[in-house]
Amino acid sequence: MKIAIALIALLAPLAAHGQLLKCVYKDGRVEYAAECPADAKEVQTGIRSTREGPSSSGAGSPQQKSIAEREAEFRKRRMESAEAQKKEETKAAELAQNRENCERARIYLKSLQDGQRISQIDPRSGERVYLEDPQRPAEIARAQQAVDSNCR
Repeated sequence: MKIAIALIALLAPLAAHGQLLKCVYKDGRVEYAAECPADAKEVQTGIRSTREGPSSSGAGSPQQKSIAEREAEFRKRRMESAEAQKKEETKAAELAQNRENCERARIYLKSLQDGQRISQIDPRSGERVYLEDPQRPAEIARAQQAVDSNCR
């Protein structure tokens, strides 16, 4: 008697560990059951009727990662994201600076070409000195080089 009870106790979980089937009848009616009647078409659903716990090692189920591993992966992804965002911000700042330098160089070149009076501060005396006509072509060439290097 004890052996029969033990045998039933061991076989009961195996019977509950079946797969859920989709039974489609000829009139289009659909039912879900462990076994389909003879007049219904049997379709596999891939749904198990019992849940597998995290400790069970099924062939189709991937191993669960520990909380520490998931936390480490999260921190790594967050750090990589922050680095990528910092690189993008740096690149955007450099691009904005290059655009500003380009615009300034173009304005200066245009003012030289239009013949406007250009003044500079003499570093030795600190006085305002105006650009002379003989110096203008050399300054235009220097301004053109600045435009070429800043406006790519």
